[in-house]
Amino acid sequence: MNIIVAPDSFKGSLTALEAADAIVQGIRDVFPEAEIVSIPLADGGEGTVEALVRATEGRILEAEVTGPMGEPVVAHFGLLGDDVTGVVEMAQAAGLALVPPEKRNPLLATTYGVGELMLAAIDAGCAQLIVGLGGSATSDGGAGMAQALGVKLLGPGGAELSRGAAGLASLEKIDMSGLDPRLQGMKIYAASDVINPLCGPEGAAAVYGPQKGASGKMVQMLDAALANLATVVERDLELEVRRLAGAGAAGGLGAGLVAFAGAEIRSGPSLVLQLLQFEEFLQSADLLLTGEGKLDRQIEFGKAISGVALLAEKHEVPVIVFTGSLEEEEDKLAERGIGAVVPIALGPISEQDSMERASELLQAAAERAMRLLALGRELGDGRWLAR
Repeated sequence: MNIIVAPDSFKGSLTALEAADAIVQGIRDVFPEAEIVSIPLADGGEGTVEALVRATEGRILEAEVTGPMGEPVVAHFGLLGDDVTGVVEMAQAAGLALVPPEKRNPLLATTYGVGELMLAAIDAGCAQLIVGLGGSATSDGGAGMAQALGVKLLGPGGAELSRGAAGLASLEKIDMSGLDPRLQGMKIYAASDVINPLCGPEGAAAVYGPQKGASGKMVQMLDAALANLATVVERDLELEVRRLAGAGAAGGLGAGLVAFAGAEIRSGPSLVLQLLQFEEFLQSADLLLTGEGKLDRQIEFGKAISGVALLAEKHEVPVIVFTGSLEEEEDKLAERGIGAVVPIALGPISEQDSMERASELLQAAAERAMRLLALGRELGDGRWLAR
């Protein structure tokens, strides 16, 4: 039996690599002879650097940059095996995990460190960049990143805006004359894990603002600020980013990368899967096991699990998904090529316990799934008819 193990991270509990190791152990407990290919996934968010550097035998480097609330942080970025492609995770410089819950405020959080991290990658010799979006603490539309790259964002009287989303409501002019000239003509790909637009009911503020600490009133303020950013970008830069698919990723950083850095938004899962040569492995696979911490309606917006499941369906490879929390109807998941969903927790258990025991629970869930598969094979052989 040839099995591909390709989970995403279980956020807050396991990296994609740790999740893959737990699933592999669960398989080995039942099918020690199975041929297993382990391909930890990323969708442009957490784990993207690790997954791509590991797959291409590249290098991980670090730089000190400005964190989301203005504090210095040490962030990592990748140089792929071709020595010309850099990979940056915005969450390394402006991620939600960098801000304690009591200090989260998307009106003040900035992507300035993301721009600094991009410049560090260019300083390291990168001729093209992949910027992974996801896991952000910010909703500033990439304004901070633009400021770090040399763009001037001007308000009333020509004063430069302070960092964060709050000032975007008073943005009046964009001055691109100071943009770092090394960005001219450089290929930059914004790897988006979702397809949300910048503004509106499915936009960055409305869908993702609350998880970053935004109240209902704050969501309205953020959405209005991002809408004003879109208006000024359209007027000064002659670019339409308001309704662009993926523009709302990472608090609107998708839109900012397009507007200020000339980036192309690409599906994070598709880009990562392409670089991992995932389809080649599917051609000889009998089963795909994947998973992530929560399955909810965000899967409709292009999450990694959806991407691998649809590719597996294309190659007629059945899919089992492990998850810590199921908040989507299983018939909708089946429409995306997912054959079965296995929650990792049995019986009543707190979210904290589930997260702390995620590796143990995931291994046990994989073992259960394999025992059911073994039973199904036995029934398929018709042995039970003779009993």
